[in-house]
Amino acid sequence: MERAVAFYRDGLGLPTEGIVGREFEHGAVAFFELEGGLKLALWSRKDLAHETKVELRPPSSTEMTIGHNVGSKEEVDKVMEQARQAGAIITDPPHDAFWGGYSGHFLDPDGHLWEVVWNPQWDLPE
Repeated sequence: MERAVAFYRDGLGLPTEGIVGREFEHGAVAFFELEGGLKLALWSRKDLAHETKVELRPPSSTEMTIGHNVGSKEEVDKVMEQARQAGAIITDPPHDAFWGGYSGHFLDPDGHLWEVVWNPQWDLPE
């Protein structure tokens, strides 16, 4: 949890109060503020499996991606570089996508796959 908090807070600059709920068995969680009122919540895999009653299985980065939509190609480049400097593994450097957008992918320190993407069809609020 500490490594993940450091990556998202210190590396990517996402606001958080840090890890809360440590006083509860299986309760430690870190919440990060995202745009539009969204929150990213991080639990340990063991605690999440316990909470959801889902069998803990070996992790796989290809289970899903977390999409981070930004307003320009330059923002994609900026976020990807920020992630790299924070310790992410760049799996797919930023590039023009076949569908007309611009995107890149990285793995965070826990192996979660992120896509940073600019879609010219979407007008994102400031």
